[in-house]
Amino acid sequence: MNTNSNTYIFIYASVMVIIVAAVLSTTATLLKGKQLQNVKNEKMQAILASADIESTPENAETTYNKYITQEWVIDQKGEIVDLFKNGAFEKGDLRAFDLNLKTELYKKSKGEAFLSPLFVCNVKGETYYIIPLLGKGLWGPVWGNMALLSDFKTVKGVVFDHKGETPGLGAEIVFPAFTNPFVGKTIFDDQGNFTSITVVKGGVAKLAADQQIHGVDAISGGTITSNGVNDMLLDCLENYVPYIKSIK
Repeated sequence: MNTNSNTYIFIYASVMVIIVAAVLSTTATLLKGKQLQNVKNEKMQAILASADIESTPENAETTYNKYITQEWVIDQKGEIVDLFKNGAFEKGDLRAFDLNLKTELYKKSKGEAFLSPLFVCNVKGETYYIIPLLGKGLWGPVWGNMALLSDFKTVKGVVFDHKGETPGLGAEIVFPAFTNPFVGKTIFDDQGNFTSITVVKGGVAKLAADQQIHGVDAISGGTITSNGVNDMLLDCLENYVPYIKSIK
């Protein structure tokens, strides 16, 4: 066959495309398991970090299994419908870790029945309850985890992350200067009313003295991201109010 003919060139190009496609497909298949594990490890690290537990990608799963002793799935009425404890199901068959929070919040926005995940963490005899968070920032999703003390109202710690917030502005939500002030804040007032935690433009000093325990300073210049975090906290934390009030 004439190597300069159109037919030869077409056949050669087709064969090369098929070979390259096969190689890419095989590579993707081989890497998929590792990629999924990396995503899992990152999620575990973020859950642990909210309770101030350090971990690495290499020991994330071991550390998670050590400190996260229970996973609860709670319905909108405040009832525990799935319970995964010490590596086995005691109720239901859905792990909170596998629950798609985006899907559940979408159901909530449509007025449909929805579920919420909750993680029980034990550290040196202390129990913390970790709530996953998901919302919208300026350029894309923002998310995080908040750990509450055993009183189910006081913040032990919080971590946030984002997809593409502006460096130096909204992206500052990941740094201690923004997250540390959450520690010690409360999501209920002394009368048991749910308050969430307000991200205040201009600073918590603008709030009444008795309300400052429920607020943190917004990011200067990052108003839209700060508002997104504020809305995320309200939208996610309120889902646990029926359960918390049922045990008080």
